[in-house]
Amino acid sequence: MKFWLDWLSDRSAFNSLPLLGSACTLFISLGCWLSPSTLAAERLTFRAGLFEKSIEINSLEDLVKTGEVPSDLKPYEFLLTPQIKQVLGKRLHVDPFLVEPFLADLFSSPDGEKLLEQLSKALPGSSPQRIKQTLKTALHQKDVLNVLSFIRAYPDANLRIDLAEVTKIAVQLNASAWQNQLISSRLEGDLPVETNKNFPLNFDPASRGNETVSIVTFQLRDRIRERIIPVDVYYSDRTRGPLVVLSHGFAADRRFLKYLAYHLASHGLTVVAPDHPGSNITALVQTAVGMNFNRLLPASEFIDRPQDISFLLDRLAVFNRRRGLLQGKFNTQQVTVIGHSFGSYTALALAGAELNPKVLRDFCQAGTLLERSPADWLQCAGAELPYGKRQFRDARVAQVIAFNPIIGNLFGNNLSNVKIPTLIVSSSDDGITPTISHQLQPFKQLSGEKYLLVAIGATHMSVTDISNLNSTAGQSTLVREIIGNEAQPMRELANGISLAFIEQLTSKAKLYQPFLSSAYAQSFSNNTMAFRLVKELPLSLDTWLNVLNLGQFNSDESEDKPSILKAIEGYFINAKQILSPPVSCTAQLDRIFTGLLNNYDRSWDELS
Repeated sequence: MKFWLDWLSDRSAFNSLPLLGSACTLFISLGCWLSPSTLAAERLTFRAGLFEKSIEINSLEDLVKTGEVPSDLKPYEFLLTPQIKQVLGKRLHVDPFLVEPFLADLFSSPDGEKLLEQLSKALPGSSPQRIKQTLKTALHQKDVLNVLSFIRAYPDANLRIDLAEVTKIAVQLNASAWQNQLISSRLEGDLPVETNKNFPLNFDPASRGNETVSIVTFQLRDRIRERIIPVDVYYSDRTRGPLVVLSHGFAADRRFLKYLAYHLASHGLTVVAPDHPGSNITALVQTAVGMNFNRLLPASEFIDRPQDISFLLDRLAVFNRRRGLLQGKFNTQQVTVIGHSFGSYTALALAGAELNPKVLRDFCQAGTLLERSPADWLQCAGAELPYGKRQFRDARVAQVIAFNPIIGNLFGNNLSNVKIPTLIVSSSDDGITPTISHQLQPFKQLSGEKYLLVAIGATHMSVTDISNLNSTAGQSTLVREIIGNEAQPMRELANGISLAFIEQLTSKAKLYQPFLSSAYAQSFSNNTMAFRLVKELPLSLDTWLNVLNLGQFNSDESEDKPSILKAIEGYFINAKQILSPPVSCTAQLDRIFTGLLNNYDRSWDELS
């Protein structure tokens, strides 16, 4: 299971690679689909149109062992980036008893059939049935597995790779990664920075408060929906302000933002962190046995999650009136919901955003598995819901903070019904929820008071509690995540900006207002991360978003083998009147194309 989730999530492995570098990574990784046999692959043969070239597997193995490029690979040294070398030597750890039934279910689905068809074209001579059978055998190898050992296991002396087909797959895999790369520099340059720091001198909302924090854990049972919901409550003796509810993401748990819960409670706020049964880490582990691909995230969770919070508020309102330790601790009539990833979907649904399965179905049916980001894959789990629209607005929810939200097409590209104050937090290097479709475009749709905090250089998991090890994404061996000491500024800013935002519901609103500023966010920036806070997107950035949202790579199947240049040029032609590509991107592309031309001495027409 984890192997496949990692594969689905491995967008960041492509983020620092140009298109052809990604293609090389992809065709090397495709070796993982091939099995051991009495024969073993000795050569890789690459085909592009009329051009063919073979290299010895021994040379690639020498490259991994020594780090030095063998003489016969010197003509291709420009392609052998550090990322490619890392992929070649990466060790894979899979449990065949978990992965095998999962893949069997995947390959029996329409998405799986499309994937097998594409892989068969990329590996000439390998039928879908052969790929499935050989993969099954490969999963039961006892030796330490890596890409080269899988390639070695191919039951033929020569493994053929069709570069044109591999490139088409790479283009699909890289769409969101390219968008992230192109928009990242624009975010840092175009989002304004305030230099005036008129902050109160006697305190910082990022600093710990004076209250002593207590924590109590209990379980709530919703008998109607047959849901048992574990709950952690963080509170102090002197309770004040609105109630804060934390909603964790997919495959995480209620401790995901524990540091933030402690921080807010130290300032006198009561914080409640429930688990969402059905989409937490416990449910995922239980589902792993006898796994069904389409049930990793049950569609019902899109309904149950917001209902979990409403049910929780109903019960807490009863506790608030009862004599006892928690009497008077829950201001359920004034609630701030803070969510991360799938938890942010939960928060926005409670804020008034309408779940729109019809629009979601259209989106999911139009694309393929390879074209989806991990967030797209997760949202498409809700496409089977038999509804036109569903509304979960809870009038008790007065504010929402959405960290790295999964939004995409869940709400039918319309958040105009969210009229309460909303803070969206986006990370530029998020390989799970791409910033354009899941944060920046949705931010534009909000109709009420709104803030956008952009963490440039941060990733999907940067906001997590550094001590929390219960998240599958956080433990991923493939997805690039910044969650250690490097991400400390992100967590400190999350503390400060969250408290300042929540305090807007209290009598201290004016005192905390200066901290809801770009100057305050910028004060946490360092050489690794830069922070920007805005209430509206500047026109220059809005134009970029429109171009990147519409200027997708062309994967039209009517062309048998579109050239690499057409895929790249088709993207930039739409944008060239408004913008110029970043120097870093054009320099990498130029180096790749020049290297290929110098070594192959072929025109691009021959390669198309």
